Amino acid sequence: MAQPDRPLSPHLGIYRWQISNGLSIIHRLTGVALSVGALVLTAWLVAAASGPAAYAGLVGLLKSPVGILLMVGWSFAFFYHLCNGVRHLVWDAGYGFEIPQSNRSGKLAVATACFLTVLFWVVALTSGS
Repeated sequence: MAQPDRPLSPHLGIYRWQISNGLSIIHRLTGVALSVGALVLTAWLVAAASGPAAYAGLVGLLKSPVGILLMVGWSFAFFYHLCNGVRHLVWDAGYGFEIPQSNRSGKLAVATACFLTVLFWVVALTSGS
């Protein structure tokens, strides 16, 4: 069969990188991170139901430096996914498609997610036990 005389699909190299590209990738990655976090939440619930020894073991793991880093990462993933989801709802209503508005709302979603993550951990670490 002869090759048609038409252009091939464009390669990623010809597109200029934009903030929306990165935010879309981060949205997908945070969705995957939240799925993993749901498994950890399930393990925590199973450990709580399994008795004090199992619960203490899992809580000890989550209080380790790696566990704390994962918990902070999962909380950022939650807040970013939430904020970017609200951004997509606004798009679904037909607003914010222009490039300047899209860039501004993307930066706002990231900034709000960072703020909410810090606020969450400040409240969590300064309250009660």
